[in-house]
Amino acid sequence: MHAPSPNVIPPEVLLLAYRSGVFPMADSREDPEVFWVEPRNRAILPLEGFHLSKSLAKVLKSERYEVRIDGDFGAVMQACAEPRRDHPETWISHTIEASYRNLHRQGHAHSVECWQDGALVGGLYGVAFERVFCGESMFARADNASKVALAWLVALMRRADFRLLDCQFMTEHLASLGAVEITRDRYQDLLADACDAQPRCSLPDALAEFRQESATASSSPGKLIAQSLSQTS
Repeated sequence: MHAPSPNVIPPEVLLLAYRSGVFPMADSREDPEVFWVEPRNRAILPLEGFHLSKSLAKVLKSERYEVRIDGDFGAVMQACAEPRRDHPETWISHTIEASYRNLHRQGHAHSVECWQDGALVGGLYGVAFERVFCGESMFARADNASKVALAWLVALMRRADFRLLDCQFMTEHLASLGAVEITRDRYQDLLADACDAQPRCSLPDALAEFRQESATASSSPGKLIAQSLSQTS
């Protein structure tokens, strides 16, 4: 007997919610229902305010990880949904996973991934629309892997002329990387401004530009990423 297929939130409903400052969550992995959240205080990471520590810059330049976009979106979601010591239950239900996999197929959800020796060891995923990226979740199975993925995301967003990186809820980890907390009204203002125009290019296209520039300059992509972030960090 096959398990019933999870319900899928239509892409147009998800995108309308995000453009309104709202996103879905669930109470558990098996919960078929979702609830909609609009935090009173919102965490964002200003693209010009990313904190690039010396140790993280060293990891980026070392090319310890191969960074990909959308190499295995589904695997990133599954890794983010795995139980953790501090969060034994996940809000990424089967319904939410199926909905974002579908949104990914529509070109509006992306993963930034760290690979090492052919294995996925860290990354993040989120929703992209207009000049906004809403980060949903991240994971790491190797040292600094999620930080590397976030650093690449910030650099790619800056290259593509995105304006707003939404982190939803503040954590110590995000604060250490430069995230700040703002009011719901301030977030709505920033969201409206970021939705007022299209980016210069997509995040995958920005990655392709970095790789092409790396080949032309005979420099590693990681060094170019670190250099671009250190200019304002």
